[in-house]
Amino acid sequence: MTVWQAIVLGIVQGVTEFLPVSSSAHLLIVAWLLGWESPGLAFDAALHLGTLTAVLVYFWRDLVAMACALPRALRQPAAILRSHDPGDVMPRLSLLIALGTVPGLVGGLLAAEAIDAVYHPDGVAPDRIIVALAAALIALALLLWWAERAARHVRGMGSLTVRDAVVIGLAQAAALIPGVSRSGATITAGLFRGLTRADAARFSFLLGTPIVAAAGAKGLLDTLSSGLDASQLGVFAVGLLASALAGFAAIWGLLRYLQRASTAVFIVYRVVLGVVLIGLVVSR
Repeated sequence: MTVWQAIVLGIVQGVTEFLPVSSSAHLLIVAWLLGWESPGLAFDAALHLGTLTAVLVYFWRDLVAMACALPRALRQPAAILRSHDPGDVMPRLSLLIALGTVPGLVGGLLAAEAIDAVYHPDGVAPDRIIVALAAALIALALLLWWAERAARHVRGMGSLTVRDAVVIGLAQAAALIPGVSRSGATITAGLFRGLTRADAARFSFLLGTPIVAAAGAKGLLDTLSSGLDASQLGVFAVGLLASALAGFAAIWGLLRYLQRASTAVFIVYRVVLGVVLIGLVVSR
């Protein structure tokens, strides 16, 4: 892998990890369009660590507050989850994120390797995978459109319940399928639960932190156990940095955008991209 490829893939990962458009789909699509082979687990781990860095830097105040509140939350979990006291928001949020993370972790343990084997073959992705990605892009776009049309977007993060966390957590588990989009699925679920767009996105990013950390750690451990090519360390570092910077910019931009606009632009983008991909496959 070249430095140029690392920069391109890092930017693609960083931006699309947080926008509701599917990072896994875009990495596969870019590689397919440019004829690049799969970069491998080691580079994938570096990209995940880059997006994790973006989340940790952007939300460090929230994460520190939740970490400090967690011991209190664990001492009285039932009372904290029932509480509507403004002072209990951070303890409750830490418990809700823990609950919402469980479906994604279980799904990852049970299905991640099988999904990875199907969607990340050695060499360039075959056309059937591109069609599957296109179908997932369009399907989630339709659900997001429905959520925008049907739900009332009036609730803030302070009103989150156990049911909200479980529903959004299940959506995060479904996003293991490339093309669905982790942020897209969780934002959609948040909108269906009545959250404002900005708060749905904010909870999505916080909820994704443990999953992104686990994915990066697993990839790193797998890489170390199979042997790391020292000559590629510089390239991996470039990819990590590009992913972190692009991810931070994406979080900053999306949260501000959703305070004044809907997700319509992402719905249209997903549908158009899906149709274009199917057209490219058919015309090849």
